[in-house]
Amino acid sequence: MAPIDIADEVRDAIAGGKPVVALESTIVAHGLPWPENLDIGRALEEEARRHGAVPATIAVVGGRIRVGIDGATLERMARASGAERWRKVGVADLGVLCARGENGATTVSATTFAAARAGIRVFATGGIGGVHRGDSGDVSSDLTTLGREPVAVVSAGCKAILDLPRTLEMLETLAVPVLGVRTNEFPAFYTYTSGLPLEHRVDSAEDAAAVCHAHWSLRGAGILVANPIPRAHALDAAQIGRAVEDALADATRNGIRGKALTPHLLAFVSRATQKRSLAANRVLALNNAAFGAELASALCALPPLA
Repeated sequence: MAPIDIADEVRDAIAGGKPVVALESTIVAHGLPWPENLDIGRALEEEARRHGAVPATIAVVGGRIRVGIDGATLERMARASGAERWRKVGVADLGVLCARGENGATTVSATTFAAARAGIRVFATGGIGGVHRGDSGDVSSDLTTLGREPVAVVSAGCKAILDLPRTLEMLETLAVPVLGVRTNEFPAFYTYTSGLPLEHRVDSAEDAAAVCHAHWSLRGAGILVANPIPRAHALDAAQIGRAVEDALADATRNGIRGKALTPHLLAFVSRATQKRSLAANRVLALNNAAFGAELASALCALPPLA
């Protein structure tokens, strides 16, 4: 039997054709410091509920993939530090943690994978991983997982530390449609636009749901729903650009790479912007949870997929 446990509320919602939104747990274990991390974990679930969907925060707990964790587990994850800190888990790590009975916080790739196994079609996150800058060949498994799993991932584009043009090219290679929510440009996480045009735009959750439904009826896999940060909370693109360049240079000097790179870069940008990037991250994540819930509700109003 597969090591996946689905919370009763989530299972009942799926069986009853009610909207469910998957949520990642890396933002809690690695994205923010205590107690802000617990606050955002709770706030994302509350935002999904406020917009009519059942939240399903996903994590690996004692070697079991939990699709929907309780409040006590969320707090235990948020409080863990040092050697007790929950591991950052990509899709390739799931089997290892399950075999060893370990705890892990799921990234976009692992959350997408688990959501698909549970029958959840919508996952809301802050920003996806992508192709890193430079010639390291560092490409996030978020992209290849989107190319395999039939899940709509709602995000504010991909993280600003990445190579956005190459990320879009990779998504096209993997046959992953990118839908701009009320925008014709790819959003750039902290900033509303990137200057990179998108071919496909949707102006409502119902419009996005219709595209997702058609895509999946044709046996397509993942879809990236690019939902920009609200304009009032977007940061200055030039300031973010300088902070990212300085962060990358710092990572190179200190030999930081692999899974440690993204948390290091985001922390550096936070310091460089006097934590304004953290505030923006919170706003965009909540905005995505709200749209994800609306999208899940709109999908439930459409005929079941065969």
